[in-house]
Amino acid sequence: MFVLLGVLGMAQDQNSDPPPKVGLVLSGGGAKGLAHIGALKVIEEAGVKVDYIGGTSMGAIVGALYASGYSAKELDSIFRVTDFTRLIQDNVPRGAKTFYEKENSEKYALTLPFTNFKVSFPQAISGGQNIYNELVRLLFHVKDVHDFNKLPIPFLCMATNVETGEQVLLDHGYLPEAIVASGTFPSLFEPSEIEEEILIDGGVVNNYPIERVRAMGADFIIGVDVQHDLATRESLSSATEILLQINNYRTVNDMKKKSEETDIYIRPAIDEFSVIDFGRSKEIVKSGEAAAKAKIEELKKVAEAQKHAPDRRKRIQGMDSLVVNRMIIRGNDQYTRGYIKGKLRFNLAEKIAFDDLKQGINNLSATGNFRAIRYELVSNGLGTDLILKLKENPTKMFIKMSAHYDDLYKSAALINLTKKNFLMKDDVASFDFILGDHIRYNMQYYLDKGYYWSLGINSKFTDFDSEIDFSLIQGNFNAPIDPNIRRISLDVTDLTNQIYLQTVLREEFAFTIGAEHKLLKYSTRTLNQLGEDLEATPTSERTYFENSNYFSGFGKITLDTYDDKYFPTKGLLFDSDYHVYLFSSDFNENFREFSIAKGRLGTVIPLVNKLSLNVEASGGVKLGTSEVTSFDFGLGGFGNDFVNNFVPFFGYDFLSIPGNSFVKVFGRLDYNFAPKNHILFSANFANVADDLFRTGDWFTQPNYSGYGLGYGFESFLGPVQIYYSWSPEIKNDSIFFSVGYWF
Repeated sequence: MFVLLGVLGMAQDQNSDPPPKVGLVLSGGGAKGLAHIGALKVIEEAGVKVDYIGGTSMGAIVGALYASGYSAKELDSIFRVTDFTRLIQDNVPRGAKTFYEKENSEKYALTLPFTNFKVSFPQAISGGQNIYNELVRLLFHVKDVHDFNKLPIPFLCMATNVETGEQVLLDHGYLPEAIVASGTFPSLFEPSEIEEEILIDGGVVNNYPIERVRAMGADFIIGVDVQHDLATRESLSSATEILLQINNYRTVNDMKKKSEETDIYIRPAIDEFSVIDFGRSKEIVKSGEAAAKAKIEELKKVAEAQKHAPDRRKRIQGMDSLVVNRMIIRGNDQYTRGYIKGKLRFNLAEKIAFDDLKQGINNLSATGNFRAIRYELVSNGLGTDLILKLKENPTKMFIKMSAHYDDLYKSAALINLTKKNFLMKDDVASFDFILGDHIRYNMQYYLDKGYYWSLGINSKFTDFDSEIDFSLIQGNFNAPIDPNIRRISLDVTDLTNQIYLQTVLREEFAFTIGAEHKLLKYSTRTLNQLGEDLEATPTSERTYFENSNYFSGFGKITLDTYDDKYFPTKGLLFDSDYHVYLFSSDFNENFREFSIAKGRLGTVIPLVNKLSLNVEASGGVKLGTSEVTSFDFGLGGFGNDFVNNFVPFFGYDFLSIPGNSFVKVFGRLDYNFAPKNHILFSANFANVADDLFRTGDWFTQPNYSGYGLGYGFESFLGPVQIYYSWSPEIKNDSIFFSVGYWF
């Protein structure tokens, strides 16, 4: 009986085949790879249990997330709310930039590396930092798994060694770093470096790693192929498409054989989509579902053969906070540890939100000093180690250019030379030379010490002219004036030199103290001879109202969380400045010590979709008994970055409303009716007079009001704005026009 039962048992084992080990292969294809999610949803519905996953590029990203434990439904939810355009462009939020960096990013239209006196072009459009940050967050629950075979589903992905052209298998290491390397499309993303190999997109040599998945142990292959076919000449309309065509020569031919080796081959109808069509994610996911549903019966047979219970995955809790106990920094040759810690702006051994970590990484990225910032989060028992792997940008010199036109400074072209590590680590030097109707320059040196006091040195030369009512400047004269003179062309020349210390508590908040020298000249050629008591230059026939050197100390407190300088949609602004003028060469012989205090407070309130309201209040006052009027406030005109105490005011021309004190309220409705296009309506009200706060007149009904209706466009040169402006008091209207960043 025992022998008989043994024989029967052996016969039964021989007649029952073991359950198949199913391998899933996901190809690369950029945005088309979102079809993998739709296919995975159907594969799950059919009851198929995936035993191994291999992918390339977008297939590696989707595959790694699925292998880490996310369900297809969860992936669908994640990718629906992900703004891929923002992630790919790697635009660093304005709040991640110091005030020095904000000023630089909002002034130049073009930046080019300048090495050995040769202009070159960046290696790529994006460093992939935003994508990397997001993947670190999503894969935090498997941060300590360095052998990808030990993931909930064993996983691998492919990359290409850019030096040898050979394919590189990535089946161990830090998972976010591996899958980013697999998807590093040439010219779009900076190459990745892993274990001293320079890696780019695996799709260059192996976009469908079926043979690697079989080697893992799979004996049944389900493949989802979303790669681009060779395009016709009509379709090659961009550099990206041409690079993709070159990339596909080899892989398209390889797929003829690989598709035949695939047991269930799923090919979504994605020809109408491009590799960057992330805005059509819903359609692409549905195409993956439709293609997989066409194979639903085959998939169900595989599920039956597997004889597995349904795969019920535990929901993965998103990572919101962590405790970083230790920070290990690698690759910082030219930048100190203090500088880097100062940029990260969080304390070790304290619980922080993941958004705070991401903000710190963005702060580092905003400096432009690092070509790549990769980091690992590894458990150490008490908390987490942060291992920063920095790749410094070898380019230390840049040429930057911009162009601008407005009604005050007129036309101008700017060329800038910027040198990092100019005198020491952590510093940057910059020189703007501005040509046009008025020659100007701006020199800046900034030594960024992170948490500690940073040092700045500025020198700025400004020159412009404006036609004004003669009575506005007449107060500086001691001689009789021809009563027939009504308006003159006033030339303003300002040379300002500053040295200051600045501490930045966060990127949005700074406290500054410093010393300033200013050479200020007000002059005109309109007047030829006004009497013996006036000093004039005979050769140029120029009459000077002011020609003095002033020496002062100053302090500033600034909070700026606006998300954009020119068209903000949210945020707060507080900007205060206090100058104490201590000495002067006293051209008009009327100097006494005096102070100028001014401040500006604003907020932006989103009202409804694409409509926001910007409200600001500002004011200024002169303190002291000095008769110097050169630093009085002058309201009027439209624009940004005016010199000294000139304040824009709709409804009036430049420098039309003078006084040694003022209060102003400003409001603007901004309707962003199309991408980068704005309809603008502005209104401002002010009281301006001498000793306004002493008399109490600042709190009375406004003496001045003005309105503006305009259009704004965010161009590659900077904002283009045109305003129709009017004031009910003077029954006058005007057009204000500007093109490009203000400088």
